[in-house]
Amino acid sequence: MAAPPAYTLIATDLDGTLLRGDDTLSDRSRVALARAVEAGARHLVVTGRPAPRVRPLLDDLGGTGLAVCGQGAQLYDAGANRLLWSVTLDRELAETALGKIEAEVGQVFAAVDQDGVDGLTLIEPGYLMPHPTLPAVRVRRREDLWCEPISKVLLRHHALSDDELARTARGVVGSLATVTMSGPGTVELQPCGITKATGLALAAEHLGLGREQALAFGDMPNDIPMFQWAAHGVAMANAHPELKAVADEVTLSNEVAGHAGQQERRVG
Repeated sequence: MAAPPAYTLIATDLDGTLLRGDDTLSDRSRVALARAVEAGARHLVVTGRPAPRVRPLLDDLGGTGLAVCGQGAQLYDAGANRLLWSVTLDRELAETALGKIEAEVGQVFAAVDQDGVDGLTLIEPGYLMPHPTLPAVRVRRREDLWCEPISKVLLRHHALSDDELARTARGVVGSLATVTMSGPGTVELQPCGITKATGLALAAEHLGLGREQALAFGDMPNDIPMFQWAAHGVAMANAHPELKAVADEVTLSNEVAGHAGQQERRVG
């Protein structure tokens, strides 16, 4: 029997994939990533988190390379602490999109991630952070969300499920923005046409690598474009059904470092 193919580009989501539920990285994950890098592979974090919320984790990993942040809107150079590339969401379009969504479902609560390596996460009254460990600044009015350029808007609804909110938003937003769901309580609006796949493709080009060399891991619908781009997509056991439906295979959950075994088998 032929050996499994070796991949030289490992793309991992963070929340629900590389990280455990308490936002920590297991020792097994650290060892697996270190071995993959020693074998000649490049590891890329590909996350919905903006660059400022990724920097502490990359520092902990000793990473000085690239990371795809903000659902693909940012290509971050950790070593230089600078953005090599970024796309912002037009704030007027974002306001219009929010108005269209609220016309369908009633009041939503919003937050924004500002652009830049020092950008803040701003939350309006009533918005609850899905990741309480991540820092955020509460503003007094929605209008205050638009004070600086933003990479995306995060939405929550008091009654609708994430799937219902995302489905409705896609139906009314059209070309104003790309709608995605990246985790529990995390429906997002990002620049139209921007996905994890666009960011990953740009990073791979920068590294001189192609999609046929990419092994991707994820857990939520926002990882679907990344799976479609990469040669092989592996969904975690805890993944959303929509991602499992397009994955090449399903591994163990993030709580037991399911990605680690796959890396050990397929990277060399």
